[in-house]
Amino acid sequence: MILDSKIPEGALAEKWDKHKFNVKLVNPANKRKYDIIVVGTGLAGASAAATLGELGYNVKAFCFQDSPRRAHSIAAQGGINAAKNYQNDGDSIFRLFYDTIKGGDYRAREANVYRLAQVSVDIIDQCVAQGVPFAREYGGLLANRSFGGAQVSRTFYARGQTGQQLLLGAYSALNRQVAYGKVKMYPRTEMLDLVMVDGKARGIVVRNLITGKIESHSAHAVVLATGGYGNVFFLSTNAMGSNATAAWRAHKKGALFANPCFTQIHPTCIPVSGDYQSKLTLMSESLRNDGRVWVPKTVEIAQRLRKGEIKINDIKEEDRDYYLERKYPAFGNLVPRDVASRNAKLVCDEGRGVGSSGLAVFLDFADAIKREGQPAIAAKYGNLFEMYAKITDENPYESPMRIYPAVHYTMGGLWVDYNLMTNIPGLYATGECNFSDHGANRLGASALMQGLADGYFVIPYTIGDYLAQTPYDKVSTDHPAFKEAEQNVMGITQRLLSIKGNRTVDDFHKALGQIMWDYCGMARNAEGLQFAKQEIRKLRDEFWQNVKVTGVNEELNQTLEKAHRVADFLELGELMVDDALHRNESCGGHFREEYQTPENEALRDDENFAYVAAWEFTGTGNQPVLHKEELKFENVKLTQRSYK
Repeated sequence: MILDSKIPEGALAEKWDKHKFNVKLVNPANKRKYDIIVVGTGLAGASAAATLGELGYNVKAFCFQDSPRRAHSIAAQGGINAAKNYQNDGDSIFRLFYDTIKGGDYRAREANVYRLAQVSVDIIDQCVAQGVPFAREYGGLLANRSFGGAQVSRTFYARGQTGQQLLLGAYSALNRQVAYGKVKMYPRTEMLDLVMVDGKARGIVVRNLITGKIESHSAHAVVLATGGYGNVFFLSTNAMGSNATAAWRAHKKGALFANPCFTQIHPTCIPVSGDYQSKLTLMSESLRNDGRVWVPKTVEIAQRLRKGEIKINDIKEEDRDYYLERKYPAFGNLVPRDVASRNAKLVCDEGRGVGSSGLAVFLDFADAIKREGQPAIAAKYGNLFEMYAKITDENPYESPMRIYPAVHYTMGGLWVDYNLMTNIPGLYATGECNFSDHGANRLGASALMQGLADGYFVIPYTIGDYLAQTPYDKVSTDHPAFKEAEQNVMGITQRLLSIKGNRTVDDFHKALGQIMWDYCGMARNAEGLQFAKQEIRKLRDEFWQNVKVTGVNEELNQTLEKAHRVADFLELGELMVDDALHRNESCGGHFREEYQTPENEALRDDENFAYVAAWEFTGTGNQPVLHKEELKFENVKLTQRSYK
């Protein structure tokens, strides 16, 4: 299989504009003849459905929540990047492009990333016009703050609720089209299979989560906007319902899965507090603007602190190690997430961690409060401080926050070309669901940027190019391909219900998550990955013999929902391990312990691994086939990443 990325010819800065001119168009009067399915209604899905409806297409939008407002995009806190250069501090489209390529450790396509930087400036205008309440300076101009991996202030924000406010903007645009009849919403409905006719994506099979009814829906094209797969680790910052089933079922129908091992560990999360915890809470990266990260300088002091023999304020300034500021003077606490996370793990592994478990570091605002005053800090981060206080029963204005890295975002996803189409004609993947923009590590405040860029400004152009070459003919859901897919879904469902084992779905999920975190988490090595692969296979075999799924299909059955998702995670987890095992280098969030510099930084192998690893499904338990898309860097120089 040859992977054609369809990157346009010409200068980097001209590719997207020329491409928009060269793509084929659909006559406005003909748009109403085409049906498009959008699965997922977070930022990428809601913006895509709203925009496609506005253009005149007939859109069906599906979400497993009771409302698009419940999409996990609301959980994004800190902001959205855009190269507006309002601060006049040296930012530009090219600098945002460069920071993103470098932040991803040179494992992303130049053309896609540059387009993202270009489109970023339009996103802010779009959202302001929708009424998104971005923070503003005293004079009324939009405010910006810094985020990791950048030395300029380009992050637009709405306190610590940026994702929620952006989603409300997209939701209002979506509802406008629902009212006009151009978008039909299907809430509490989950995609369980992709339907292909003559090699093209022509519909989906879904389960009504209220009644259990299996239904089919036909369209001329299918857009997946279903988010990432971080919940394969069980404990993550993702919502409990976030899953990979839609993308994974598409993968099993032939869509390639790219770079699955590229997982982002966020450095600023509230540490695990017990064995019965079901998810982790993210504390926004924006806090690293004013908060200083530190641990005690010696193991002895850290031990005394953990035992309660001394208090935090007893530790003198000269006995505190502000390790990010010490090691990375140019970026300090604003190094990228993968760098900050690895260093937190390193000091905790040395025995200098804090908290009862020793798996935490301090994020201290004492200097900022002394410098600016508590009201100023509260104006920036008040709701985040309140959230921390409610969860931990500690006042972050009076004592430092305790944080530790946690799984947050997945850079891998379905392989797509420049048009965001997978290798299956008519199947598109947008937002976190695809692999395209972030390489081996995502910079903070770039997820919202990509989701809205894909939905508002990319897919409306590129899907038209495909539809303009597609006949108007509709495929009936009575077609044998739909019936076959329905039978496949029913077969899996009945198999899950018939096992009647002794071990709960959550128990299997936790076991898988522990394997993934221990051996395919912040640090990996060949021996551990090989062991993980064996353990995942054993766990999967036991799952299909001993899982306990109560209830029946023809009703609200959340245990059955979870069983479908965990069954897919058990297959995806093995692919992630395979990908991590084959990539004999360290880059971004993929840190192989065998491949590091003398200073413990990620050591890439550009000669052998400067490519996208796109995997083809060959059957459960069979070794997947690797396809490579070579990455060409013509506008940036491949160098060892340095934030010093």
